[in-house]
Amino acid sequence: MSTLELFLWGAAIVVALIIFLIIAKFFNLWLRARISNAPVSIVNLLAMYLRGVPNALIVDTRITAAKAGIPINTDQLEAHYLAGGAVSHVVLSLIAADKAGIPLDFNRACAIDLACKGTSKTVLEAVRTSINPKVIDCPHPDMGRGGKIDAVAKDGISLRVRARVTVRTNLDRFIGGATEETVVARVGEGIVTCIGSSASYKDVLENPDSISKLVLHKGVDAGTAFEILSIDIADIDVGENVGAKLQAEQAETDKKIAQANAEVRRAAAVAVEQEMAARTQEMRARVVESEAQIPLAMAEAFRSGNLGIMDFARYKNITADTDMRSKIAGAGNANQG
Repeated sequence: MSTLELFLWGAAIVVALIIFLIIAKFFNLWLRARISNAPVSIVNLLAMYLRGVPNALIVDTRITAAKAGIPINTDQLEAHYLAGGAVSHVVLSLIAADKAGIPLDFNRACAIDLACKGTSKTVLEAVRTSINPKVIDCPHPDMGRGGKIDAVAKDGISLRVRARVTVRTNLDRFIGGATEETVVARVGEGIVTCIGSSASYKDVLENPDSISKLVLHKGVDAGTAFEILSIDIADIDVGENVGAKLQAEQAETDKKIAQANAEVRRAAAVAVEQEMAARTQEMRARVVESEAQIPLAMAEAFRSGNLGIMDFARYKNITADTDMRSKIAGAGNANQG
């Protein structure tokens, strides 16, 4: 045999060996898919391997879908896997929705699965919640505040309420819809509004279902990923008299303001009194100053001849008589006392 023939025989043997190895590697998957009436060619299995796609996962999920009567090809499953989705959850959610009679196609299931990526939720959980509604506590236990919502009626009595909201997933609004936190917040707002508009806390205690009716009438599930089926008031406690407490605090504040204003007026009165005392001393000083001018005037009168010695003697007698009468009057008042 020539060298060319030997080369061709060698190349043929190598190619045959490679084909044999490929068939041997993917034979089990190919056979399993063929037997399960969900055939996948060896070429597709090899292509998946080269693209880094776990072909066993794709084949098994396609077999599961085919057994449930859901037609899905491998290209769709590969595309969703490469996009970062969970193909097993998508297939199981499609089967659950189909068995429950809920309309859900493959593209929407993939979109919901990708929307749940990075969260604690899955598309399978969303479908299960749509089939079997779940109950949400309002307020959520993690929010604290004793696990109840505080609201005050018009008569000033506070009520502490705990509600349970039954919801199911709305698959049409799941993508872009608000989460459970929004539902809990809106229900809590509705409860506070209902109690706050009640004339008395007794009205709420007599008809707790009025809270549920008002909250449901407001359509708090609009724009959310859930549909509210019912709102049940689980517990109502009567709190403190907030109105009386606020009035007492207001009265105490008014009293402090009045005391402050009275203190301001007292300080102003004391200041005026001190000012008047200072003015009195000033007037007395002026009187003393004026009296001090009398001897000077008398001396000037002597020098100018307008006052004689007899006039001065009469002035002294009058002064002495006045002092004597003043002393007698003072002694009489002391005896009477």
